[in-house]
Amino acid sequence: MGRSKLPSMDTRTTPTLTLQLPIEGMTCASCVARVEKALAKVPGVQSVSVNLATEQATVVRQKSSGPTADLLAAVEKAGYTAREMASPEPHHSPQGWQVALAAALSAPLVLPMVGDLFGQHWMLPGWLQLLLATPVQFWLGARFYAGGWKSVRAGSGSMDVLVALGTSAAYGLSVWQLFNDRSAMPALYFESAAVVITLVRFGKWLEARAKRQTTEALRALQALRPDTACVRREGHEESVPLAQVRVGDEVVLRPGERAPVDGVVIEGASHMDESLLTGESLPVTKAAGSRVTGGAINAEGLLVVLTTAVGAETALARIVRLVESAQAKKAPIQQLVDQVSAVFVPAVVVAAVVTFAGWWWWNGDIPTALLHAVAVLVIACPCALGLATPAAIMAGTGTAAKHGILIQDALALEAMHAVKVIAFDKTGTLTQGKPVLVEATPMALSRDELLTRAAALQAGSEHPLARAVLDATHATERAQKVQAVAGRGVSGVFNGESLALGSSPWMGELGVDTKALAEAAATLQSQGRTVSWLARTDGSPQLLGLLAFGDSLKPEAAAAMARLKAHGVRTVLVSGDNRGSAQAVADALGIAEVHAEVLPGDKAGVI
Repeated sequence: MGRSKLPSMDTRTTPTLTLQLPIEGMTCASCVARVEKALAKVPGVQSVSVNLATEQATVVRQKSSGPTADLLAAVEKAGYTAREMASPEPHHSPQGWQVALAAALSAPLVLPMVGDLFGQHWMLPGWLQLLLATPVQFWLGARFYAGGWKSVRAGSGSMDVLVALGTSAAYGLSVWQLFNDRSAMPALYFESAAVVITLVRFGKWLEARAKRQTTEALRALQALRPDTACVRREGHEESVPLAQVRVGDEVVLRPGERAPVDGVVIEGASHMDESLLTGESLPVTKAAGSRVTGGAINAEGLLVVLTTAVGAETALARIVRLVESAQAKKAPIQQLVDQVSAVFVPAVVVAAVVTFAGWWWWNGDIPTALLHAVAVLVIACPCALGLATPAAIMAGTGTAAKHGILIQDALALEAMHAVKVIAFDKTGTLTQGKPVLVEATPMALSRDELLTRAAALQAGSEHPLARAVLDATHATERAQKVQAVAGRGVSGVFNGESLALGSSPWMGELGVDTKALAEAAATLQSQGRTVSWLARTDGSPQLLGLLAFGDSLKPEAAAAMARLKAHGVRTVLVSGDNRGSAQAVADALGIAEVHAEVLPGDKAGVI
């Protein structure tokens, strides 16, 4: 992987466009250098960066340069296949069964070598070795011949050239020995050719699997974007493809739907789950004038949102681009590796030729000389110099992504050993990421009776706070005449009592006096808790108690913070959650510096 630039291009006044092009057929750093060189020659291109691990090229070119057909043609001429990012993914047949077949055909060839370890000396008949090795060499190894030919035709080398040369030499020597050596046990090397092809194919399969794991976080983010939106135009609602939604359109959001656009609520009231976008673990109240972020889930009431941003301009799209950028960027050491790898293949071929000539001159035995030359080629086949660094970065970022850590720049991996300050998100990183019932304070009834009534009102609801109540009690009874009041709470009738569970302002509207628990509620809210009130509303309204919800810490969070502190690392909390909740978590974990209510796009500025 590397970067090619055209230094003579003046970029100060020329509008540019950044393109992502998936590239197929690359196997090593030499391939990367060849693709970069081909793309850099296209008129209007200002810089090129090709990533072997993600098989993707990032091209910065002038906006006036026209369509991408010239870029695709340049890659095709270099011997590879490129396509536009927007085009559908090509179908790839599973390669696992081919690796398994290659292993099954190669295993009998290796068995005699295993027998030697136990003093059992035997050998498969030469014709059987030929029969087993031939399909591995020319069918399962065909991709190396095709890739090698493309490289040679383009005037450069690649890992495919090494594999094809090394295994062909071993296979060809074995065939020559089989038909010309009349001894009882001719020196055959079919197992060398078959095993090398099998192991390299196995390595490529592992690499492809690691790549899929690495991109799971990006796919999960992309899945947050709905394909369609319900738009209200001239009083009529219609479902249209997301690409047809424009700024100024009125989008209707029903309960359970994800917001397809960024916008402002103009009608309705509800709660929305924004945890994946802002870090706020509890549902956020939305009413007229509230901002809505694309990808957030509408929990209950119907909303009408005036669109302010669509497509690539939404906050979710910016987050997706951030992850894509993280996968495309490379550590500085990779650029050095690329420079060395560009001359690695020709150097190995020259070394193999010198080895052959030296051994031939030394003892005059062509099979022995050829065998040593093959060893030089084969030992370099995996091209570890070009693959180890990107594979290590890919594995590191992939493992981090599975644990919810998105690495923006590969340089961060190199700099980790010198890091003295680490900033943490709150929701899902230090906390469990979902609300739980942390406090239940009853009045004029027992705690169990309070929870039974609250659970009866919430039975069947998918609201996060409702799930927290139901998880805290085993009650199975349901209230009747249950009605969700958007932005306020829920009401119903249970055992002849009219009940209401919801916010403090709603209690005031219902005539419920909450002064008796006002101090307790204020204390809980200062700790970042969300408070709901339960009251009986028939006859003379009466407060029955309050419920408090919060996001619990992960069991290992405190130990992790303590270990970092012991190593001299200062910890910082950067959260999209409210100040009280963020400060409560920081106090519990011993984090001194807190930045709360920070949107995803602003967190980089805090760092």
